Amino acid sequence: MTIVIGFEGSANKIGVGIIRDGEVLSNPRRTYITPPGQGFLPSDTARHHRAVILTVLKEALDEAGVKPEDIDCVAYTKGPGMGAPLVITALVARTVAQLWGRPLLGVNHCIGHIEMGRLITKAHNPTVLYVSGGNTQVIAYSERRYRIFGETIDIAVGNCLDRFARVIKISNDPSPGYNIEQMAKKGTKYVELPYTVKGMDGSPLKKVCDAASKMLSSGECAAEDLCFSLQETLFAMLVEITERAMAHCGSQEVLIVGGVGCNLRLQEMMGVMCKERGAKLFAIDERFCIDNGAMIAQAGWEMFRSGQVTELQDSWITQRYRTDEVEVTWRD
Repeated sequence: MTIVIGFEGSANKIGVGIIRDGEVLSNPRRTYITPPGQGFLPSDTARHHRAVILTVLKEALDEAGVKPEDIDCVAYTKGPGMGAPLVITALVARTVAQLWGRPLLGVNHCIGHIEMGRLITKAHNPTVLYVSGGNTQVIAYSERRYRIFGETIDIAVGNCLDRFARVIKISNDPSPGYNIEQMAKKGTKYVELPYTVKGMDGSPLKKVCDAASKMLSSGECAAEDLCFSLQETLFAMLVEITERAMAHCGSQEVLIVGGVGCNLRLQEMMGVMCKERGAKLFAIDERFCIDNGAMIAQAGWEMFRSGQVTELQDSWITQRYRTDEVEVTWRD
């Protein structure tokens, strides 16, 4: 049996998860939440992570019922993400690996989401929609790489939702995207917003967010109607580019991962498209969709079992780390 511990802290979540041969033994996390109308700054987020990470580590070990000597490998998020929080996470992971005398593994955050989704859903070879606050990509596996077929060019879908949440000053607890989803359920009127798909890419999303903000400030529309309309527009764009990638790859499976993947309306819309194509939709809940340590542990488990390790001198972090930069040595 191989046991891997994973540290995730690329944005406002700090999590530590432990995986044993595909079984999630523990997965505690904490979230840095700011007041309504405010985002989270890298320095403040890093201070939050530094204050709680050792508590979360202890919780993970206690919940899993394992000791440091039981751990075979220490995995951490190498990137992409916010610089200061990534540094805190990597620093603790490096220290733990040296104290415990265990090998270290730097993991691509995006691939952590994909491998967690594959583990939980048992999807075989899906077209992946990875949609979160920092990234929006349509991905498919081919020849030892997770190839990016489409993405948003300016900002991610989650970032677009977060920006609008700040405009209407709704709570960031548990997340702005979740609270927009709840407000959207009360919307009764669809308002036309810019639909910005260019080939396989959704761009620019700032135009969509700015249009919604202007309508709100002018009093043209209620906030609930704009939340509803913003979701419908953004998610329709995601369904379109995902379907196009499926057609190109001849795929009959879709896997949604990332924090926005929790959204039930997005899952519903994607499910309609899959049903029309005779395809199958795979989605996961907030335990594993939202950033968590177990996803880093799972990707680390796959990498470690295929012979990969990260030497201490190479255990740096990077804010820009493309999904397709990683050689996927653990898949045929």
